[in-house]
Amino acid sequence: MATLNQMHRQGRPKPPPRKLGPTQGRPQIKGVVLKNLIRKPKKPNSANRRCVRVRLSTGREVVAFVPGEGHNLQEHQDLPGVKLTVVRGKYDCAHVQKKK
Repeated sequence: MATLNQMHRQGRPKPPPRKLGPTQGRPQIKGVVLKNLIRKPKKPNSANRRCVRVRLSTGREVVAFVPGEGHNLQEHQDLPGVKLTVVRGKYDCAHVQKKK
C-alpha cells in the first residue's frame, strides 16, 4: 500500500487508452466489396446470413453484414466476428425492395 507522500509524488494513475475498432472510432466508413459470403449463425439460430468481405478506406479488410432481403453488391449478431453492417441506399448498395 502506497503512503500519502508516495501517492502525492507519483500522481493519479492514467487509464489505458481505448482500443479503436476497424473503423478507427468513426461511426461510418467507406469501403470496397471484395467478395460475397454466406455465414451461418451460432446455435440456436439457423439461417444463411448474407455478408460481404470489405476493404475499408483505412486499409483494413473486414466482414460486414448486409441487412434486408436481397442485395446487388458485387465484387469490385448471432454472427461471431461480424461487427459491421452495410448501409442500404448508399453508393452501390440499393434500398431494400418493397414486398409484393
